[in-house]
Amino acid sequence: MYDQGSFLLNPSVENFILSRQDSIFMSENKIDIEEELLKEIEEYYENHEPSQEELEFIKEWEKRTKHVCKPCWELKYCPYGPLVEKFPLLGPTKQEAIEHNEFLKEQLKKGEYDGWRKETFEEQVKNFNPDEYPEKHTQEEIEKSCSIFGHQCPVFFVNEPLTETVERRRISRHIPRETMLRVVRRDNYTCQICGKHVKDDEIEFDHIIPISKGGSTEENNLQVTCFECNRKKGSELPENIINDKE
Repeated sequence: MYDQGSFLLNPSVENFILSRQDSIFMSENKIDIEEELLKEIEEYYENHEPSQEELEFIKEWEKRTKHVCKPCWELKYCPYGPLVEKFPLLGPTKQEAIEHNEFLKEQLKKGEYDGWRKETFEEQVKNFNPDEYPEKHTQEEIEKSCSIFGHQCPVFFVNEPLTETVERRRISRHIPRETMLRVVRRDNYTCQICGKHVKDDEIEFDHIIPISKGGSTEENNLQVTCFECNRKKGSELPENIINDKE
């Protein structure tokens, strides 16, 4: 299956869409252009056999779009602003859902609602099933949520591997030697976690925002650590990033 983003970026698909737009616009009947185009795309999608070049393109695109990092972790501010509130909230846990359902029962009993609100909440209480809710949220789900508003970060819905510069984000674990030297000099041969002085043959490089959480192999995301601290930290995010509310 194609990823939607890679599928629509494919030049042959773009040409196909443009050709179909022309024929649709020339039609005398009033039709839903968007709906017709989607149908045409789905048909093309199902019948098209991708070339080797297209498969390689899709593989590279998926690799880069899956490497997602919350911008607030790197930039220290949210570039989305009020747009965050247009994205879904993290749903309630099982216990939270039960408590809310009990609250609705109590309010309905008191006659606090009328009209369509009463009908809606009565239906909601009637069909409530606590097993549809998770016992608790995973750490990954919590990390994907905005630490201020609680909404799911837009980056996980609209992420693209493109930047405003010619240079791409470094998503490889390989650290160029020049970068290593700059980081060591900057950190003065000192573990940035425990403060211990480390010798040349003891130096370890840690990704502050782990690769597994979208961190890049850039100088500003690397720090010198000792062996013990690097192993202890693993793929965890630093507390100052998780708890940064400013």
